[in-house]
Parts: sequence; structure tokens; C-alpha cells
Amino acid sequence: MPKGLLYLAVAILAEVVATSALKASEGFTRLGPSLIVATGYAIAFYFLSLVLKTVPVGVAYAIWSGVGVVLIALIGWLVLKQPLDLAGMIGIALIVAGVTVIQLFSRTGAH
Repeated sequence: MPKGLLYLAVAILAEVVATSALKASEGFTRLGPSLIVATGYAIAFYFLSLVLKTVPVGVAYAIWSGVGVVLIALIGWLVLKQPLDLAGMIGIALIVAGVTVIQLFSRTGAH
């Protein structure tokens, strides 16, 4: 796996962990979840900065945010039991399709 993709995967996972802990931080009034949020975002942005050495910012951000949105929506639905209607599922499918097109067909993608 190319370093750019590995760094991007780490950035995405750290961002997803941090975002998932936001609700538990209760507006940053709980120390443990708040530390997870701060640490997760710090790791995410650090690794995203490494990705940007080899991948254009627009492509990297599109993949990072798109995959992050999909994962957070799935965590919300599966773990937090938040409803996800048909329109939400279609929107998520379109995000996945967009990221797939970038990865498979763009010469500027994170290869």
C-alpha cells in the first residue's frame, strides 16, 4: 500500500474516532471523551498533512471527508441507533461512488 493511502487511512480513522467521541464529551465537559476528541483530531490533521505531500489537497480532502461522512453515518446508524432513511442511504451511496471514481479514474487520486 502506498504511503499516501496508508496515511490517508490513518487520518480518516483518527477523525472518525474523534467525531464519534464528540457526543460523549458532552460539550467538552467530560475529560476522557474530550481527550479522545482532541487527540483524534490532532492525529487526523497531522496525517492529512503528510498525505498532502503526495496527493493534491482537493482529492485528499474529498476522499478524507467523503469516507469520514460515510463511516460516521454508519456508526450513528449501527451503534447509536440513529435512523437512516432511504434518502440518507442514497446520499451515502453517491459519496461512495464519488470516492470510487476518484480512486479508480483520476490521475491525481491517492494512488
